[in-house]
Amino acid sequence: MSADLHCRPLRGPEHRIASDTAATRLASLPGWALVEDGVAILRTFRFSDYYRTLAFVNAIAFIAHREDHHPDLSVHYDRCVVRYSTHDVGGLSDNDFICAAKVSRLADDAAA
Repeated sequence: MSADLHCRPLRGPEHRIASDTAATRLASLPGWALVEDGVAILRTFRFSDYYRTLAFVNAIAFIAHREDHHPDLSVHYDRCVVRYSTHDVGGLSDNDFICAAKVSRLADDAAA
């Protein structure tokens, strides 16, 4: 999925992505892993201090607001764990991969 795409409202199991398809899509998202028997994708982003971690979290919040697709976040001093799954479809959807690509691009830009 491209970070240039945008999320759209998805409801119902017909929008759920199968685990094998999800695994194939993950090939274009380095660092992300399929978890919880294919129901979610997850990645840990590491930072040198709390300030940088929170700046990253705030940028994710902006993406989530703009796309109306919200991850589960676990925030620590030097890292943020980002987990995407679409509750309204009961697993993974295109929106999860779109947002994961956006968050990955954000991290790449921050590291540059």
